[in-house]
Amino acid sequence: MRASLIQIAVDPDESVNSRRQRVASLVREQREQRGADLVVLPELWPTGAFAYESFVEEAEPLEGPTYDVMSKAAADAGVWLHAGSIVERDPEGPLYNTSLVFAPDGELVRTYRKIHRFGFDKGEAVMMGAGEELVTVAAAGLTFGLGTCYDLRFPELFRGLVDAGAQAFVVPAGWPARRREHWTLLARARAVENQAYVLACGTAGTHAGVEQAGHSIVVDPWGEVLAEAGVTEETLVVDLDPAKVASTREQFPALKDRRLR
Repeated sequence: MRASLIQIAVDPDESVNSRRQRVASLVREQREQRGADLVVLPELWPTGAFAYESFVEEAEPLEGPTYDVMSKAAADAGVWLHAGSIVERDPEGPLYNTSLVFAPDGELVRTYRKIHRFGFDKGEAVMMGAGEELVTVAAAGLTFGLGTCYDLRFPELFRGLVDAGAQAFVVPAGWPARRREHWTLLARARAVENQAYVLACGTAGTHAGVEQAGHSIVVDPWGEVLAEAGVTEETLVVDLDPAKVASTREQFPALKDRRLR
């Protein structure tokens, strides 16, 4: 199966509505021009992951404007779409950093509320609620476990997703450039220790004065980097072999030797 990661640069001078339409066009292009089966977007691309002052104003219900545009984009393209994440406004609770996954017919099949909130007692950490559910989705021949950005630093989440059947992980992010080396290191570590693909899709540009790392990356179950963007590439396309997960785990059955749960 072919996956396409779209490394969106958030332009503060571009309206959110304009950005939604631009991204929808990019999603369609990935199918029409690149033959993608799965398209992945970054974390909080409608607002910018570090644009905390905009979170309350730009928050939207789960089935809000981003849902509408992304559902149509997935259906128009006929692709699985991990639409990154939005600032979700729960009418009965706090804001959440919520990922949306659409099937090729445009149906919203899964959502994931980010469990580990970044900010060290400020920003997202105090403005948003924490998710509580581990989420997997079967799409395009693989079972994907869902994480978001800061989650990448917590290996127990990914081991839990493996126990739930994950063969690959999708991790949208707004990762700061000053810790780019951690981004690539952790993506490879999560792949090696879980013998799973990692599709880590970041943003480029600058969010509220915070330079973004870019360098979206796809890692195979042996920890080999299949593809990595720089800071200017907008899309990253890679072919994944679902059978490679099973063969890797059979050739080197480390997961069977686990003692601690």
